[in-house]
Amino acid sequence: MSTDAGELGRPLTVVPPRERGATRIADRVVAKVASQAAREAVGTLPPDAGRPSATVVVHHDVAHVRVHVELDYPCDVGARCRRVRRRVVERVGDLIGMQVPEVIVQVERLHLVAAPGAVQGRTR
Repeated sequence: MSTDAGELGRPLTVVPPRERGATRIADRVVAKVASQAAREAVGTLPPDAGRPSATVVVHHDVAHVRVHVELDYPCDVGARCRRVRRRVVERVGDLIGMQVPEVIVQVERLHLVAAPGAVQGRTR
């Protein structure tokens, strides 16, 4: 049996979306998602490399992101940074629903990866 009354017999009222409230997602939560997305995009790094980190400024459901990464070298730095940008925009948009018009990727350090069997250190 269906009625237009609530559980307690009161009539149901429709509250306009504007008056229902709002959800605010903290900048640090968006930064955490962006950091994880950058980790996914960067891939495997040398053991001494730091994990990617991010700082975010959110204003009206728009996130401006700065990601700090360390990469192995030699590599195509530009391509890896583009991959990080794309992944951060996708993940923040999909998981949080925010627009990301700008992702600044700052490469903090390059880690020299020695070829297998190569001698490291000084040579005379």
